[in-house]
This record gives sequence, structure tokens and C-alpha cells, in this order.
Amino acid sequence: MKLPIADARTTWDYTRRLLRANRREFLLIAAMTMASALAGLVGPWLLGRLVDDVSTGTTAGHVRDLVLIAVAAILVRGVIQKVAQQRAMVFGETVFAAMREEFLDTATALPLSTVERAGTGDLVARTTNDIAKLQNAVRFGVPQLTVSVVTILLTVVACLVMAPLVAVAIFVGLPLLLAVVRWYLRRAPDAYQAESATYAALNGTITESVEGASTVDALDLGSRRNGRSDADIEAAYRAELRTLRLRTVLFPGVDLTFVIAPVAVLVWGGYLASQGTVTMGAVTALVMYTFQLTGPVWNLVYWLDEMSVAAVSLARVIGVRLVPADRVASDASPSSGDLEARGVRYAYREGHDVLHGIDLDLRPGERLAIVGPSGAGKSTLGRMLAGIHPPTGGSVTVGGVPLVDLPLEELRRRVALVTQEHHVFVGTIADNLRLADVGASDARLREALAAVDALSWVDELAEGLATEIGSGGAALTPAQAQQVALARLVLLDPDVLVLDEATSLLDPRAARHLERSLAAVLHGRTVVAIAHRLHTAHDADRVAVVEDGRITELGSHDELVAAGGSYAALWHSWQHE
Repeated sequence: MKLPIADARTTWDYTRRLLRANRREFLLIAAMTMASALAGLVGPWLLGRLVDDVSTGTTAGHVRDLVLIAVAAILVRGVIQKVAQQRAMVFGETVFAAMREEFLDTATALPLSTVERAGTGDLVARTTNDIAKLQNAVRFGVPQLTVSVVTILLTVVACLVMAPLVAVAIFVGLPLLLAVVRWYLRRAPDAYQAESATYAALNGTITESVEGASTVDALDLGSRRNGRSDADIEAAYRAELRTLRLRTVLFPGVDLTFVIAPVAVLVWGGYLASQGTVTMGAVTALVMYTFQLTGPVWNLVYWLDEMSVAAVSLARVIGVRLVPADRVASDASPSSGDLEARGVRYAYREGHDVLHGIDLDLRPGERLAIVGPSGAGKSTLGRMLAGIHPPTGGSVTVGGVPLVDLPLEELRRRVALVTQEHHVFVGTIADNLRLADVGASDARLREALAAVDALSWVDELAEGLATEIGSGGAALTPAQAQQVALARLVLLDPDVLVLDEATSLLDPRAARHLERSLAAVLHGRTVVAIAHRLHTAHDADRVAVVEDGRITELGSHDELVAAGGSYAALWHSWQHE
């Protein structure tokens, strides 16, 4: 499964909405660009007039006046151009900032089930490669295109007004230019889409290999992973080669039109001047205008190429917004904190259930441990109970209301999931903790750290709570990162906690002490602990044994040991290790 890609109409509607939101500034920049372009037209016109005046006879004072006017026009153009470029850069930064914030809001709200099925590579490629291409286009491309288009239009109009018969020659290379650009634009979107897709695949392969490095080493999969990386790089190379071939046609074709136009104007204009139809000054001015067009036209073609790349990236970025929601919040309010699962089924792939009709009632304040062999469906059941994924069949309710009917903010306030995978964000330890409670005082943060046995090592840091961690900051051990995540959980203080091997990175003795500390702090909260260490099950009120996607045993530790079933065998085996 791949994340959706927006079609041309959706992409264009989004672009127009952005421009409408910044219409005033965009029009001001366009007006300043027009003024700058008009000032740039003065020089060739004055040169043409000077040629005519000299040929008919003039004075030194008149020549001096024309030169002074030309210098003034250059200065005016320089000042206006500088201010316009500054405002254009600010405009580009403003638009890009709005796009980036909107994309971040969308990406962080994506249904996890969709992201998991699509794979992380596609989303990573959109948040890195595609955003980077958009950044270049918005910051530089939009201002440069505006300048180029306005300059070209005004220059052509000036030529047509000054000497329409001579100006016809400017368009000699136009058919070739249009043919080459049209040929290119018809093929570029598909080529760049394919190129972006290969980057997504390559990112996915590299990410998976890095994240699973220990597994790759343990199973001696290095050569296989290298082979897959090489295949992805080969695919990316071929996609790059395809777009390169397109550019090798586009750029020489445009260069040829630059050669044709000035020569055509000079030859045709010279002929008309010899016939007395136009003055030599007009021909001189038009030749200068034609050469002056070279920069804007080349700039236009270059940025058309860049914007083709950016348009593909924009379609991929907008496509993230098109991911359908996996739930629709209702106005229903839970009547209690009772968590109930009825006939819960779940399939990561259609027709391949990993949970098979599970029924489970959780009493408020109860501690339930879920145990079972690897691949039995323990973590999947935990995600169902936390409302991460909507069940494929059946329902999970809190106080009679399905979890997927609750607004996300209320759902996270009532039910929270902590896994063994923890992320440390760039910032201070206090910043990381306040993600769960923005207004928490330092005293409250210290209480949360003490509850997870982390206060001692935090106080030993040079800056304490103000210590910078994450990329570029103090390095935390995996166990310390896990404790920070659990401290967030204490601050969040939800009604129901689902702990998916949340203390797995701690040594057994420290994990046992931490779980008892948490139990005291979170007294009265419903706790579901997916356990791989059986002392967690021993301390729980009830134990659910999951095998092959079904709950095969349910009861207290003592009851299950006395029953002599799977749990009893597991317990006795663990006791003798």
C-alpha cells in the first residue's frame, strides 16, 4: 500500500488557496517587479534614440542628458529590484512556513494503521526529499518566475509598440521553444513521479536496515539487505537517467531559440531599415531587447523544470492530506471508565485475522497482565484496547462508547499506550516531559521522574531538568529514554494505561522496582501490561493468556497456576531459569 498522491486539479486548488491567502503581498511584489522591469526597458530605448539622434545630428548636451536618464533608470531599477527581491524572499518563507506547519499537523494526525501498511519509507521521503524540493521552489522559484514572466511580457509589449514590423522576428524561434517545452512538460510529471517513488523505496529499505541492524546481524542478512539496497539504488539511477534525458532535449532546444531570435531581428530589421520602413535606432533597441530577453526566458525555462519537480513533490505532500480518517468522532460521552472488548477481530491484511473474536471486561482500577508466545497477538490486542486501530470486527468501548467514536484528545486523556519504542525529542528534559502536560511545574516534573526512578540520574546531570537532550545534546541510554517516556505517562495521568513491554530495556530488578513504584503512583487507574517478564503477571490482579489470537486462559496468577494449563507451564519454566 502506498500513501495517496493528489491529482492535478487538487494540487492546483491547493496552490490557488495559498496564493489567495497571501494575495496582497503577492500583488505588491508583482507591481514592484513590473516597475523594475519598466525601468529596465529604458536603457535599450535610450540607446536606440541616441543612434537616431546621432545619425541626424545632435549636441553633446543632449547626449549627456540621455546618459544621465539611463543612469537614473539603472539606479531606480536596482533599488526597486532589491526591495522586491527582499519582499519576495519573505513571501516565499511565509508561504513555505504555512505549508510546512500544515503538513506537520496532517502527518502527526495520520491513522497509524495506514502509516504502518504504507511503510515508513514513503512518509519519510515525503517529509524529507519532497519537502526539500518544495522549499527550493517556494523560496526561490515563485519569486523568480514572477520576475521572469513580468519582464518577458513587458519587453515583448515594448518591442511591439516601438517597431511592430521588426518585432515579428522575435517570434521566429517561438514555435521551436513551444514545441520543446510542450514535449518536455508532457513527459516530465510521470518521470519525476517515478523518480520520487524510487527515493521512497530506497528510504524505506535503508530505514528498515538501520532500525533492524541487530536482527540483520543476528540472522546474517547483511548480503541480502545490501542486495536490496543496490537494487533500489539502480532503480533510482535509472529514474534519474530518464529525467536527465528529458533535460538534454529541453536545454539545447531553448539555447537554440536564443541564437535564432537576435539574428532574425538583426537581419530582418536591417532589411527594413535599408528600405526606410524603420529607423536604425529602432532596430538597435529591438536587438538589445532581444538579448535582454535571454536571461528572463532562460530563467523561466529553468524554473519551469524545477517547478515540474516541485509540482510532483507538492502532489505527494498534499496526498498525505487525502488519507481517509479511520474513525469519526461522535458527541457520545462515556458513562463510566469500564473498558470492554466484544468480539474483537483485527487483520493487517484483509482476510488474515490476527485476533479472533476476543471478549474482555476490564474493571476500573484493575491491573491486567497479558502474556503469551511471540506473534500470538498480544501487542495487537493492546493497540485495540488503546484505541490505536479500529477493530476489523467487534468493538472496544469505554463507558459504553466505542473508543473510535471519541475525539482523539479525549481518547488520549482516557487511554494511553506506552511501548518499548521511545523517542527523545530535541530540547531539555523538561521540554520532553511537558509534552504530556504543558503547564506542569518543575516540582510536578520532579515528582513524575521520582515515580519512575529517574530523579537521581537527572539530578546528577550538570543542568538537571534544563539539560539539553536529543540530537546534539546529552546522550541518554535506552533505559533512561524509557524512563522519560514513563514519566510523561505519569504526567498525562490517563484513566487506562496500556504498557506494551514498557520496561523491557531495564534490568529485571530495576524493572520490578519501577513497576511497583508506578503501581503506587497510578493507584486507581486501570493498567493493562503486556508482559514478557512473569513477575509482572504475578503482581497483576488478573492474567490473560493469548495464543494464536485468542484468550485461552483468564484469571488470577494463583488460579492459573492451580489450573495447570499453559500459564502454569510457562510459570514453572520461568521459575527454573
